[in-house]
Amino acid sequence: MKNNLVLIGMMGCGKSTVGSLLAQRLNLEFVDTDQRIEQAAGCTISELFAQQGEDVFRDWEQRISEELAEKRGLVIACGGGLPMRADCITPLRRSGTVIFLDRDGADIYDHVSMESRPLGQVSRAEFLARWQRRLPVYQDCADYRIVSRATPEETARDVLDALAGEASR
Repeated sequence: MKNNLVLIGMMGCGKSTVGSLLAQRLNLEFVDTDQRIEQAAGCTISELFAQQGEDVFRDWEQRISEELAEKRGLVIACGGGLPMRADCITPLRRSGTVIFLDRDGADIYDHVSMESRPLGQVSRAEFLARWQRRLPVYQDCADYRIVSRATPEETARDVLDALAGEASR
């Protein structure tokens, strides 16, 4: 593993939950980019979207990505759209091993609350279209693709197994 572990994937795929488990098991600090943005901006993501728009939010993502890429020993859960901008994901790719948590878009939409996710409050068809557009970007950015399992613990175990294989190379 490089210095950081960077988790990417669609909103609701389990990045924060799995990331917290990985940070505990690897004795690293856990950081969620959306939480970091909320702290820095002084408002929720939903408020930021409503008051200043998506472009301002994406600019926050870029600043936070650059800041986190300068640190070491982190497990970073990225917002679902962060990899869609090269200026956001590139610094994180340089600083860490990127894991794509791959969970089916229909499964996410049908089973995960989208109440606090501004870009999740759309029709099922719109959500799945966004998922389809993002999928190739996630795949291109990732060092490893881990299919989300039945539980976060199983998914975290699969990530650790992939990292153990990397260490033995």
